[in-house]
Amino acid sequence: MRRIVNSTYVTLDGVIESPQDWPSTGGFSEDGNAVQAELLKACDAVLMGRRTYHVFAPVWMSLAGDPFADRMNAMPKYVVSSTLKDPEWQNTVIVDSDPVAAIAELKTQPGADIVQYGFGPLAHALMDAGLLDELHLWVHPFFIGARSSDDLLNRAGSTGRFALTETLSLKNGIVILRYRSAA
Repeated sequence: MRRIVNSTYVTLDGVIESPQDWPSTGGFSEDGNAVQAELLKACDAVLMGRRTYHVFAPVWMSLAGDPFADRMNAMPKYVVSSTLKDPEWQNTVIVDSDPVAAIAELKTQPGADIVQYGFGPLAHALMDAGLLDELHLWVHPFFIGARSSDDLLNRAGSTGRFALTETLSLKNGIVILRYRSAA
């Protein structure tokens, strides 16, 4: 069975919203880029919610010609949204009803792992349904302050149990914590 691997950027105070606007940590450098490339290489599909799609699509489509971007652009992408109707990003499939059932079915299909970026309502629903298999938290070494509870990794009512499997420190101070589901 395919696994869903979530990869999320988070600050020390638990903020996950708008990482593109956070203070720079000097770029990922080679070690961070290698970790991202390794994860993408192990997966053959991308899963995301509508908000992540709207941030990712214009960026990745504009980077054609870069091997990492070309892989991302070519992969099947599944976007959970009831409002997105005509995605511009190639190979995008919209999941517009019962995302938990649709993703449970997707996991049973042949293929490699599925990467999910961001930890919004979709990730919480997957975690609550026991469909989230791995969690990679990229902990950035600063506090940024939340504007609302929607900016935070934690959401009221969500629960999940995970076991730490690996810790990786990048040269720029980011720490990647890898967990597997303990459900």
